[in-house]
This record gives sequence, C-alpha cells and structure tokens, in this order.
Amino acid sequence: MSPPSAATTTADAVVVPPGVTAGVAVFDRQAGQLTDVLNPDLQFRSASVVKLLIVLDYLWERGPAYDIPAADRARLEVMLRSSDDAAASYYWDHLGGAQIIDRMVERLGLTHTDGPPTTHPGFWGYAAFTAGDTVRIYRYLLDRAPAPVRSFVMGNLHQATRYGTDGFDQYFGIASVFDPAFSIKQGWSGFTSPTAKTKVAGVDLTSEALHTTGTVGTDDRTIVVVYTLHPNGTSYGKAYTDVTRLTRTLNVPGGVKSPGSWLTTSGSGVRVRSAPNTSGGVLGTLPAAVDVLVGCQKKGQLIETPTRSSDWWAYLPKYGGYVTNVYVGSGGPKLPGVPDCQ
Repeated sequence: MSPPSAATTTADAVVVPPGVTAGVAVFDRQAGQLTDVLNPDLQFRSASVVKLLIVLDYLWERGPAYDIPAADRARLEVMLRSSDDAAASYYWDHLGGAQIIDRMVERLGLTHTDGPPTTHPGFWGYAAFTAGDTVRIYRYLLDRAPAPVRSFVMGNLHQATRYGTDGFDQYFGIASVFDPAFSIKQGWSGFTSPTAKTKVAGVDLTSEALHTTGTVGTDDRTIVVVYTLHPNGTSYGKAYTDVTRLTRTLNVPGGVKSPGSWLTTSGSGVRVRSAPNTSGGVLGTLPAAVDVLVGCQKKGQLIETPTRSSDWWAYLPKYGGYVTNVYVGSGGPKLPGVPDCQ
C-alpha cells in the first residue's frame, strides 16, 4: 500500500503535553490525505493495539465463509471490545507467536512493524508499532478487507466497552473527545508496575504507554492514531488526561466534538452515579485526577468533606451520570460557566 499524501506534515500542528513522547497520524479517507502527522515512523511498544493483527491473522485462514466457531467468536469479541489479555495470549500461543506479526507485515505491506524482541518472545504487547503502519492496518480493514472481516472487526470496535476486562477505563482520547460515531482499539502498558526505562532495539519497553487508535465520523471517515510514552511513574489519570488533551488538538475531518466544559477532578475512586445523590446506582469510577467533560450541573444531595461541600452535581455525558461537585473543578460549590441541567 503506497503511503498517503500529507496535507499537514509539521509537528507544529500537534500539541503534545510536556514530557510526553508521541507518534501521531490522522488520515482523512474521503480526501485521501493525512491532516496531522508527527513521528509517523517512530516505534512504540504496541500494548493491546497488536490485537488488531492477531484477529486479522486468525481470520485470514478462515476461507470465504469466514465461519467463526462460537467459542472463538466469544473470545475474539471480548478481546476487541474489552481488550481482554487472556484472549490475546490464547491466540498468540495457538497461532505461532511472533509469526503472526511476520505474516501480517508481509500481507499488509507494513514497513516499520516488528515482533517482540527475542528476549521477550511471549510478550505480544511488546510488538513494535508505528502511527504510520497503524493507519495502513485500518486502511486495509476499511478499504480492502473482505466484507465479513471488516464487519466483524469494525463492528466490535464500534461497540468497545468503557472498561477493559482488567478494570482500566479505556474511554480516553478518541472516545472522550468525539461523539457519537467512533470506533476504538486502545492500548495501555506499564501502569501497574513502573520500573526504570529499558530499551531493546530502540523500543522503550517500560515507560508508561497509552495509545488511542480508531476511526471518527460517519462511515469511519477519518482514521486517528496516537501513540504516547510518559515519564516513568506517571499515573494512569495523568496519562489519560494528556492523551485526551492531545487528541482534542487534532484536525479530524468529520469528527463531532462532544459539547461541554473540560474540568479536572480530584480525589481517588470517585464514583459516577445515575442520579445526583449517593442512592443513585454506580455507573463507573473515575481515574484519579482526570479531565472530564461536564455537560451541565444539577442540584441534589449535599455532600460534605473536611475542606469542601456542595449540593450541586456535575453531569458527565460520556458516562451518562453525575459526580458531586466536591470532586470537580477547584472553585466553589457551583461550577462557574456550567449551565444548569434542564
């Protein structure tokens, strides 16, 4: 596959938060060109983005009927929708490990993708990917793959769950910024056991990595790929916020940004509830100190802490629920500039 033409090729077009290393490629399928690009050939450890190649390799040999046994279908669906690691490990072992990468590199014409280092043969998340090659993977899926393959893979990416099976909130980046039409295959690595930086063949294997990839807009108009590495010891909430802030600066044709005000939360384990009170069902838990999109605010149960109190609750449209204003923003009980919910 020939490289796409680029309308914008300067790093100035992408705003990268301080301390973050990023590789970015945004491809407008309608115009046939890149709208933003930064370090497109810089290799990052793929984390869970490699699951795209795992599922494509599995489907490649299924034949024209593409019959997927029920057990495999269930396993692949949870791997794509909820980034299940056990499923990825199962197919990595059964399909030949790094041979998956070798086969897919040749089939898709990838130019800067490698399997994990020989020192870590079972670590599928250590496969080296680039933003440029990830655009090529999505272009194959959307423009060249047989219809059953495209329907299965993209259909599941459009139904990605908010939380992975490991409990991590995967609605950062693309999923936080755009509404309503998007698909995602996210990746995260290094947040549970940060260690000193190690590089193998130029690929950083241990710095905290957080990647958002997928499509935005009607008919998957624009492919968005953002790979990032963060300073050692960065919290998940901080990386989540930095990736989302970077994604908000991108030129994404066809993308509709969700309306509202971006505010930073405080506290850890803050719960999002179905109603503005502690009797409302828990819809999710926020990563610590993360940017959230607030659509409006509503009066509800008074919440008091040693330093703050409020009977106003912020409505988070991306969660479909409420968080007490005690843990949103840094001002008084009511959020300035945020409208009341009607």
